[in-house]
Amino acid sequence: MIRVAIIGATGYTAYESILILLRHPQAQVTYLTALPEECAPLTEVFPALQGRLDLPIEPVDLNKLAGCADVALCCLPHKVSMSFVPKLLAAGVKVVDFSADYRIRDVALYEKVYKVEHTDRENLARAAFGLPELFREKIVSAALVANPSCYPTAASLALAPLLKERLIDPADIYINAVSGVSGAGRKTALAFHFPEMNDNLFGYAVGTHRHMPEIEQILTQAAGQLVQVLFQPHVVCMDRGIGESIYCQPTGKITPAQLTDLYQAFYAREPFVRLLNKPPSTKNVAHTNFCDLYATIVKDKILVFSAIDNLIKGASGQAVQNLNIISGLPETMGLL
Repeated sequence: MIRVAIIGATGYTAYESILILLRHPQAQVTYLTALPEECAPLTEVFPALQGRLDLPIEPVDLNKLAGCADVALCCLPHKVSMSFVPKLLAAGVKVVDFSADYRIRDVALYEKVYKVEHTDRENLARAAFGLPELFREKIVSAALVANPSCYPTAASLALAPLLKERLIDPADIYINAVSGVSGAGRKTALAFHFPEMNDNLFGYAVGTHRHMPEIEQILTQAAGQLVQVLFQPHVVCMDRGIGESIYCQPTGKITPAQLTDLYQAFYAREPFVRLLNKPPSTKNVAHTNFCDLYATIVKDKILVFSAIDNLIKGASGQAVQNLNIISGLPETMGLL
């Protein structure tokens, strides 16, 4: 049985992780931590867990954690995470980290985008990027996995087959993305207050979204050539889900049938990628670890549509997928 600690246990991703692990036959949640002012019995923070998990959320005690956990899911914001991860690794606990601290390989770029100093460059160099469909072989032996964020997961799975085969211009890619409100986390903010958000959709972070460099890094690594994208996110009044419409310039002639064959071959052995014959719906991936894809051609442009649950394949489900890999368990365990 894999013993799992969750650090930062009061947020949405922690809650979703707990729900998944409660049905996991080979993993058990053994320790929950949060900031002192957030600590309470778990069922006071998440009443839906009454009768399902009887643990307190308590201030972190690294000695206690090291004695009762094999893997830690680190559900902390950037900068905060890197202050815990080195100590966890030194104690022999494997880590799946939800923050941005171990995703961006270029330290200068990370510091520019997140406007903080990176204080754990040693472990940054060792971290495996946790998108199994593209980087599984590096995750298997990793002690630290940088769990990808939601928008980059949907975009990268949509674009990797085309870029690996050099079928599209790597500098002419437009990603139009829409997310549910839970993508902003559990914090209170005026923009997500119900009267502001209800019946509403709006774009944000125009040209500056923090996930754009992450998307470009993943795709550059997957393609073996420099990839640049124009990424524009929006938020819509729904709880969860991400839908992306991606527009690409082909480098040569290609038919819809060839596109279908390409994606079927690329994802033939991937249990969490589903290929559709029409654009996907966020409702059909909600509460699942699936990424649904559809690719077609319109007016000599390649269009790829991608949908995931931002809290599951975009966060907690993918984290459990990575937990399974580093623990030597079947990848789908607890997720199907």
